[in-house]
Amino acid sequence: MRNIIILSALLWLCSCGAQPKQSESLANISLQLYSLREDISKDYDAAIKKVGEMGFASVEAAGYNNGKFYGKTPVEFKQDVANAGMTVLSSHTTKLLTEDELQSKDFSESLKWWDEAIQAHSEAGAKYIVAPSMPVPKSIEDLQSYCNYYNEIGKRCKEQGLSFGYHNHAFEFTNIEDVMMYDYLIENTNPEYVFFQMDVYWTVIGKQSPVDYFNKYPGRFEQLHLKDHKELGQSGMVGFDAILNNLAIAGAKHLIVEVEKYNFTPEESVKRSLEYLRNIMNLKK
Repeated sequence: MRNIIILSALLWLCSCGAQPKQSESLANISLQLYSLREDISKDYDAAIKKVGEMGFASVEAAGYNNGKFYGKTPVEFKQDVANAGMTVLSSHTTKLLTEDELQSKDFSESLKWWDEAIQAHSEAGAKYIVAPSMPVPKSIEDLQSYCNYYNEIGKRCKEQGLSFGYHNHAFEFTNIEDVMMYDYLIENTNPEYVFFQMDVYWTVIGKQSPVDYFNKYPGRFEQLHLKDHKELGQSGMVGFDAILNNLAIAGAKHLIVEVEKYNFTPEESVKRSLEYLRNIMNLKK
């Protein structure tokens, strides 16, 4: 039964639009470039090339600033990734609300920043923009303001052909005024405008079950960050089998590998993580 379920998930992933230069089985597996941040800071070109050689279909950036990605224009970044045989899937970036904006409920200044960022991401060929974190709100009122803010960002993204999402850590699984922060975010953002990029490791660290959340909010998790304490599978804490068996319920269209800490060099740790994922999903190279 387990093999049948994993095979079904694999077939579903492969049907979502493979890139011609990639193995069909890896068509929806990306790398969060933060995993190779040290390598990128030393030799950007070589690091991007390595990611393509490993077999990833696409990348998620973590280096957007002032209209550029890792110091490159959006078009240059898009071309660099294409030269490595990949596409730009997604990007982690955000603009936090100021205290004045939270009080006034007027987000116009921050939204000007977002209009420029959305345009830059569109030029880079990205399909998704993901807010990687947010402050812990002082009240439900402030949390609702962020929900309203995210809905507006998502609306503007959708108008430009992109999707907007939110990436969790562990702090979202604490209560604000007796309400679970993560649940409130999901329930008070518009599914038409905001998806959730579940980081499965941080969800477990928050003492929650990713699969329970898939079942509670089916279809809201368009992307999954597959991460562990170090390399994938290293800690034995994260039930990757169960997670991968429930991709359809989650609504997951893209799997993004991220390695933040290492037992080996960053490159070797990423390679081992991808190999673990290939093995657990019975993927061929």
